[in-house]
Amino acid sequence: MRDIAVFSGSAHPELAKEVCAHLGVPLSPTRVSRFANDCLEVQLQANCRERDVFLIQPLVKPVQENLVELLLMCDAARGASAGRITVVMPHYSYARSDKKDAPRISLGGRLVADLMVAAGASRVLAMTLHSPQVHGFFSVPVDHLHALRELAAHFRQYDLSRTTVVSRTSATPRRPPRSPG
Repeated sequence: MRDIAVFSGSAHPELAKEVCAHLGVPLSPTRVSRFANDCLEVQLQANCRERDVFLIQPLVKPVQENLVELLLMCDAARGASAGRITVVMPHYSYARSDKKDAPRISLGGRLVADLMVAAGASRVLAMTLHSPQVHGFFSVPVDHLHALRELAAHFRQYDLSRTTVVSRTSATPRRPPRSPG
């Protein structure tokens, strides 16, 4: 088995520490800094050569900032001759942008998937994607995990016999109406 290196972006370093503690591997250091013009610079501060590199970065607020940081981490790992780069993305914000439900809109889910692959990702590990077609946006293998078992175990500890569940109807529009033109 190849040696692994785990790096965390700044979106959720606590999660990366917990994952590393569970795996019994050290969390490799990452340096994120800014140039004077506010552009990000990322340096992976551990050896990546021929290693399986895992980059843990959920795409949470600020989404675009965390996305660019992830792309730079992928590029840094690729430039450092990583054997394989796995993006561990517990939350994929762009998964909601999965269909053309209006004219002249982009499929952000597919575009962001393409960006990750272009930056160097060779595998993606994601949780609870919005819909099955998002899996198909990636041209690399995707491990799509579900948290249903963990959620069920959590709620089993409560008495929910008198609970009412209210569901949002599918008739509720996802986006505000666009002006013509």
